[in-house]
Amino acid sequence: MARRTNSSPTGGSPGPRNRTPQPLPRRRRTFGDFVKAFGALVALLVLLVGVPGALVVAVGWPLPHGAPSLDWLQQEITVGTFIRVLTVLVWLAWAQFTACVLVEMKAALSGVGLPNRVPGAGSSQLLARQLVAALLLVGAAAASFTPGLSQLGQSPDGARQGPVAAARQTPGGLFAQQQERSAAEAAAAVAEQAADAAAHAASRADAGASARYGDTKYYRIQPPEGRHHDSLWEIAQRHLGDGRRYKEIYELNKDRTQPDGSKLSEASLIRPGWIMEMPGDAHGGELVEMPEAKPGVPEQVRHQIQDYSRTGHQAQGDQRQAGGEQGGRGEQGGQGEQNGRSGRSDQDTAQFRVPQQRAGGDADGQREHADDTSADSRHGQGAPAASDGSGFGLPEALVGAPLLAAGLLGALGRRRRQALWQSALGAVGGRRGMEPPVPTGSAADAQDALLVGADPEGVRRLDLSLRGLAASLAAESRPLPTVYAAWLGGNGDLHLQLAQPAGKPPAPWQLGQDQTFWMLARADAERYEETDTAAPYPGLVSLGTMDDSRLLLNLEAVPGIVSLGGSPADRAGVFASVAAELATNGWSDRMTITLVGFGEDLTPLAPNRLRHLDGIEALVETMEAETRQRRGALGAAGHDSVLTGRTGPAQHTRWAPHLVLLSVEPSPADALRLAELAADAGRLGIGYLVGTESGELPGAAWEMEITGEGKLLAPLLGLELDAQMLPAAQQQAVVELFVEADPEGGPDDPTDSPPFLVDISEQGRPAVYARLVGPYEIIGLDTPDGERSPLLHEALALLLLHREGVHPRVLSSALWPRGVTEDVRDALVERLRGWLGTDPDGTARLAADATGRLTLAKSVVSDLDVLRSLYHEATQGKGVDSRVVRGRLLTDALVLVRGPLLADRPEGRYGWLTHEIVDAQLPLLVADIGLALSSFHLEKDRAEKAIEALNASMNSAPADERLWNELLRATHATGDEDRVKRLAADLVARSGARGLPPRTEALLDELLPTWRSGTAAVG
Repeated sequence: MARRTNSSPTGGSPGPRNRTPQPLPRRRRTFGDFVKAFGALVALLVLLVGVPGALVVAVGWPLPHGAPSLDWLQQEITVGTFIRVLTVLVWLAWAQFTACVLVEMKAALSGVGLPNRVPGAGSSQLLARQLVAALLLVGAAAASFTPGLSQLGQSPDGARQGPVAAARQTPGGLFAQQQERSAAEAAAAVAEQAADAAAHAASRADAGASARYGDTKYYRIQPPEGRHHDSLWEIAQRHLGDGRRYKEIYELNKDRTQPDGSKLSEASLIRPGWIMEMPGDAHGGELVEMPEAKPGVPEQVRHQIQDYSRTGHQAQGDQRQAGGEQGGRGEQGGQGEQNGRSGRSDQDTAQFRVPQQRAGGDADGQREHADDTSADSRHGQGAPAASDGSGFGLPEALVGAPLLAAGLLGALGRRRRQALWQSALGAVGGRRGMEPPVPTGSAADAQDALLVGADPEGVRRLDLSLRGLAASLAAESRPLPTVYAAWLGGNGDLHLQLAQPAGKPPAPWQLGQDQTFWMLARADAERYEETDTAAPYPGLVSLGTMDDSRLLLNLEAVPGIVSLGGSPADRAGVFASVAAELATNGWSDRMTITLVGFGEDLTPLAPNRLRHLDGIEALVETMEAETRQRRGALGAAGHDSVLTGRTGPAQHTRWAPHLVLLSVEPSPADALRLAELAADAGRLGIGYLVGTESGELPGAAWEMEITGEGKLLAPLLGLELDAQMLPAAQQQAVVELFVEADPEGGPDDPTDSPPFLVDISEQGRPAVYARLVGPYEIIGLDTPDGERSPLLHEALALLLLHREGVHPRVLSSALWPRGVTEDVRDALVERLRGWLGTDPDGTARLAADATGRLTLAKSVVSDLDVLRSLYHEATQGKGVDSRVVRGRLLTDALVLVRGPLLADRPEGRYGWLTHEIVDAQLPLLVADIGLALSSFHLEKDRAEKAIEALNASMNSAPADERLWNELLRATHATGDEDRVKRLAADLVARSGARGLPPRTEALLDELLPTWRSGTAAVG
C-alpha cells in the first residue's frame, strides 16, 4: 500500500504539516429530502395505524371470545374461518413490523451501537430501517444512520458490507513489518479523524441523542508483543464482554482514515497505532475518552499518537533487529510466552492477508490462444465456466478445485498408462485390457468434473516458479525463506507470504505489498523452464478461496499443530480434500502422508505416498521415532532446518515432508504428547492437522473451524475462506476411478473390445469420415467458415475420441480452458450440429443421450474407429477361423497408420489431449497390429514381409520393446548374421545411455552370442 508522503516545495526532507482541522460542514436539506420524509411518514402511518384500523373495521376481533370446546373443533370450516386465520397472520406480521420500527427508532435516536435484530424479521426490519431513516433525513440524527432509499430491497448483511480496499494490512510481527512514519504525520491524520468524529457528535446532539459525544470511547491498536497481535475479536472480548461483537467496532470505523493514511476495510485486518471508536458500553482499561468540550483536535489522543510514534516504532525496529540476529530461532521463540493482556499462552497469532492485486492484472496472461479469434472466443474470453443449464450438473466440489482436480486427473492418467503397459508386456497369446473400462454413473460425473475443473497449466506454473526460486536462491548462496502460505491471485500472479522479511527476492520475483510478500507475475512465471532442483515447499495444500485468491497453507512450516473444528461430516470433507491434493499434487517430489481416523479407502490414490494407521498410539510411537531420526540427521548434516537441506547436495534424497492428518480428537494426554512432538515440527519438515470436537486443542498453534455453510474460519489468523472440500460421495466416485484403473486391483475381466465397432464392409461406408491417425482430414463435409473452422474441427475430434458421449461442460472447458459463457458454448454446439447435418432418415448426426452428454451418430466415423474394428475383427472375429481374412484385415489396418494422432495439430490447441489415454493406446494398438501381422507372415516363412510390417509399426511405436524383440527374431529368420549384427548395433544406439532392456539382452544372447563385441566392431 502506498504511504502518504509530505514533501517540502524545495525538495528538502518532509516536515510536519501545519494544518488546522476543521469540523465537517453540515449537509443542506433539499426539497427532495422533505418529500422523502413526508412519504416515509405516510407509509409508517399506513402500516402502523391504517393496517390495524382496517382489520378492526373490516374483520373485527378474529379470535374466539371464549375457550374452545370439542364442539367448536367439530364445526364445519367455512370461508369466514379462513379469513379469521389470515387476519391473525396479518396481526402477527403487523406486530413484528411495529417492533422493528421501535427498535430502529431507538437506535437512530440514541446513536449508540447497532440496532438489535428482531427475530425472524429480515426484510421487515430492513423496510423499517429505511422508512425511519427517510423520516429522520431532515434532522441531524440520520447523518450516518443508514443508506438511502435507493438501496431498498437489499439484504441487511449485504447493506453492511464495506467496499474492499485495494490493499489490506494487518499487525506487524511475523506477517507485517510497519513502515516508519513521522509523529507529525500521525498527529495530523488523527486530527482529521477527530474532526470527523466531532462533526458526527454535533449532529447527534442536534437530534436530541441521549448519549453525548464526550462519552464516546476510543481504543488505540497496540503494537505486537512477542507473537501476540491485537485483533478486533480480542478487543471486543476484553472491552465488550463478547468477541462476537467485533462487527460493531468494525461498523463504527470502516472506511475512516487512520493515522497512517490507510483505512479499515476488513474486520480482521488492523494495524498498530490505529484509533478505533468503541460502542458506548465499552469498559475496562486502555480506553480513551474524547474531551467533550473540544470540537477540534483532541490533545489527549494527539499526545498518545505522538508517544506511539516515538516509542512504538522504535520497539518494532528493535524487534526486527532482534529477529534478524536470531535468524531461524524467531519461528520457535515465544511459543511459551505468557500474554499479559489475553491471559493465555499464545503460540502464533500472526494473521494472513489477501495479497494486493496488481491493477489490470497481466495482459499477456489474460490473452486467449491466437487461434481463438472468432466471435465465439472473443465473447467468452476470460469468462468463468458457466454451469450447465440442461437440468443436470457436475460435482461442484471438484469443478471448483482446479489444483486438486489437476492432481487427481494427472495421477489417474499415469495409473491408466501404467495399466496399459503392464497389460502389454505381460500378455501371453493376445492382448488383454486393450480398452480401459469406461466410467459410468457417479464415476463418470466425477471424471467429467475433473476434466472441467482441472488447471494443469496453473499447477505447472506453480511448480516451475517454486523450483526456479529455489534455484536462484541457491545460486546466490541464500537460504530458502520460511513460507507460511502461497496465494494464487485471480490474474494468475503468485504471492508467497513469508514468516518474516527475507530481503529482496531474486529476479524476476518482486517484493509485494510489504517486506513479508514476494510476488511473481504470471508473465514471468510462464518464462520459467524445467530445472533440476528439489521442490522447496512440497507441503503447500489448498484450503479455499478468499476474495478471488486461492490460499495454499504450508502445513510443514507451521510452528505447532493446526486444529480443525466443526461437525464430523464437514471436517471429513476438508481432511479428504487435503489428503487427496497432497497425495497427487504436481509441486512435490515425494512426501509421506499419514492418515489416522479416516482415509483407509483413499490409499489407492497414491499408495507410495499415503499410509493409514489404526490409532493414535501407533501414530505417537511412529512420530517419536521419526522426530528423533530427523533431529539427528539435521545435526549430522549441519543444517538448521529442512529448508537449508533442500538447497544442498543431498536435496533429492532427504528432507521430504511428513504430514500427519488426524481426524479424531486425541485425549488430553495424547494431545500433550503430540504438542511436544510438534514444538519443533516446522524445522524438521513435519506438519500436523488435527480434528477437534470441542474447538480447543492443547498445543494448537493455529485454530480453524469449518462451518456447515462451507466456510473455513480462523478469526485470529484473519481468515474467512470458501473452503475446499471433498464430500463423501465425490470421494467414493474418485476412488472408484482409481480402483478401476489399477493394473493389479482392477476388474478381473478387463474389456478388450473397442467402445465403438463400425461396419467394415462395403455396405458400411460412413457419411462423414475423419482421418485422425496422422494429419487431420474430414471427408463428406464442406469446409466451414474460416474463422470458426478450428473450433469446429477440434470439437469434432473430441467427440470422435469419446463415442460414449461428452458432457457439454467438458466440451467447453476443452475448447476454452480459461472459461466461456453458456450462450457461447450452446451456440457452438448448434453450429456443430448444423455442420454435421442429418442422416437420410432425418436423424441429427449430433444428439444428446439420456444423461445430457453429446454423442455422434454411427454414420460419423474416424479412421481410429476403423483401425480398432479391423484389429478386433482380425483377432476375435472372422479372422480367427480364416487365415486369409486375418491377413487382409491386418494389412488394411496397418495401411491406415499415417503417423501420430492429429499430427498437424496447431500449437496452443488440443491441450485436452494431455489428459487422454488415447496417446498411449494408439502406439500400443499399432504395435499389436504389427506383431500380429509379423506372426502371420512368419508362419509361412515370409521373413521379409514380417520385417516390413514391424518396421512400419515402429514408426508409430519406436519405444515398444516387443517390436524390437520380434524384429530380431524375424531378421534372424533370414539367416543373414551380418544383418542381425547391424540390427543389434542399431538397437544399442537407439537405447542410448539407459541401455537395452533385460529381455532384449537375453534374446540377443540366444540369437547372437557374440553381439556385445560384434556391435562394438560394427559401430
